[in-house]
Amino acid sequence: MKKFAYLVIGLGGLLALLILAKSIIIPFVYGLVLWFLGRYFKNLAYKIPFFKKYVPSWLVSSVVFIFTVFTISVLVGIINANVETLIDSYESYQNNINSIVTKTNETFNVDVYQNLTKRLEDFEFSSLLQTIANSISGIFGDIVMVLLYAIFIVSEETSFGNKLKKLFSSTEELENATTILQKINKSISDYIGLKTLVSLLTGLIGYIFLAIMGVDAPFFWALLMFLLNYIPTIGSLIATIFPALFSLIQFGEFTPFLIILIGLGILEWFIGNVLEPKIMGDSLNISPLVTIIALVVWGQIWGITGMLLSVPITVVMIIICAQFKSTKAFAILLSKNGEI
Repeated sequence: MKKFAYLVIGLGGLLALLILAKSIIIPFVYGLVLWFLGRYFKNLAYKIPFFKKYVPSWLVSSVVFIFTVFTISVLVGIINANVETLIDSYESYQNNINSIVTKTNETFNVDVYQNLTKRLEDFEFSSLLQTIANSISGIFGDIVMVLLYAIFIVSEETSFGNKLKKLFSSTEELENATTILQKINKSISDYIGLKTLVSLLTGLIGYIFLAIMGVDAPFFWALLMFLLNYIPTIGSLIATIFPALFSLIQFGEFTPFLIILIGLGILEWFIGNVLEPKIMGDSLNISPLVTIIALVVWGQIWGITGMLLSVPITVVMIIICAQFKSTKAFAILLSKNGEI
């Protein structure tokens, strides 16, 4: 009973720390993610004999960070330009909303659409766009702190091995700790790297499709698809619905809406259910139910950041819990098939 009480108190304290100190912890976690992503692309580069033989590790890491800063700066500029374009077109979108309501009333002739009309007339589309843009910018908002954390994490790599040796007195404990860290490193690096490539592919195809359909600001919606693809299960659903609903407002017609909804739905389904499992396999070994629970729990704790990081955090929990006899049962419950 005493152990259970200590466990509850410990978990309560940890939860309070995660919530109260999230402004400090979240940039550090993003820095850690950036470090994992850098290691993934560094490992890819070192598969080429030339890079492995002639290019030092510090140079590859520097190039990754410089490219990241440049990419984020460009993305923030493009997001702001796209949002301004959409807001400037707000009046024409408002007219299309009225047109949609009129057509709906004429088609169905149901009184309930009077309520829908009132809701759509009060709908502030520019506010929604600004909220979405602020959410995306918020992810990149602490980029200076994120990069500083990532740089210092990289600088710790060289001395971390020596610290680890001095931390454990026996060779067996050192080997166990090294094995756990290697598993975490490989699983998270592979997940973040492969997920990034898959998300880039999703965003690229989505951009081409939306540009062909004539949707305004296709890059903005493609970037939204790229980011939402990191959120398991519901991310792809939201990434499909948002651009489709926007096309309904932009064109004032149901045909483009249905084409975009079905087209993006097929794209998200194929990438999420066919391509991604082929690329990533079952290496993460997380129960689908646990994935949803982790998404909700971490979403409540850290918002969008928690949703983005729910899978990597759960992977780390499974790997660590699997190494100890007292927590092995917990790892089995979190796993997909009970094999850990």
